[in-house]
Amino acid sequence: MAKQAWVEFPHADKAYLYTAATSKKAWARLHKGNREPFPEDKKVLQAWIYYHAGAFAKAVEEGRAAGAAGSNVANHAQNIYANYLEEDETVQLRLFQEVAARCEARMVKAPGDAFNHYIHAYALGRYSQGISVLKALAQGLGGKIKDSLTRALELDPEHADSHVALGTYHAEVIDKVGSLMGGLTYGAKEKVGLAHYQKGLELFPESAIYRIEYANGLVMLRGRSGKKEADTLYREAAAIQPLDAMERLDVELAKGELED
Repeated sequence: MAKQAWVEFPHADKAYLYTAATSKKAWARLHKGNREPFPEDKKVLQAWIYYHAGAFAKAVEEGRAAGAAGSNVANHAQNIYANYLEEDETVQLRLFQEVAARCEARMVKAPGDAFNHYIHAYALGRYSQGISVLKALAQGLGGKIKDSLTRALELDPEHADSHVALGTYHAEVIDKVGSLMGGLTYGAKEKVGLAHYQKGLELFPESAIYRIEYANGLVMLRGRSGKKEADTLYREAAAIQPLDAMERLDVELAKGELED
């Protein structure tokens, strides 16, 4: 992992450089979506500090060096890096596959870790988008994604990240195979998907990425009729003040959507 030449975070900002003390103070807000508890292990905390600053390679390295306690930060950092910054599609897909495999191994040892289930679904979801959602559904990945997110919400009904991700699952399946087949074969329903997006935003109203995902979902589910509401969500996302590197990447993504 240390030998991987990773792209640097392009929006370095002193505001994203947290210390142990400032991390603890801002923790509840920074982790409002994933509900990860403040780490007792100093190495794990340092990995999260790297993550929030956008030093994703260091976050992965430090997190994995901390063992099981650092698995979530390492895997989450690798997912975010692969999704936003990796430019080589082959490398991107490999990074997602690595995370999914590590998450599956952790499920055996820590089945009650809701965040790990979410990270697993995120990795498989982005991998599926990379190879095409239709191909992923044919390989049975849709069921794995839905199962992981459902389990995460069984463990923690207020896990906002999982609500939004499950909303995207419903939207993408319906977009690719239609509402009838999506409902009968994959259990995907527009009403349920929209409810998950709304629940996520209710739990974490400060989130830019939730607005982006919700907007994308509206376009997938409703086409042109959903575009006006989607544009409003993109504008709201672009106006949010980011508190760390990932949030900055989300805000920049929203600005890009408005320019298209």
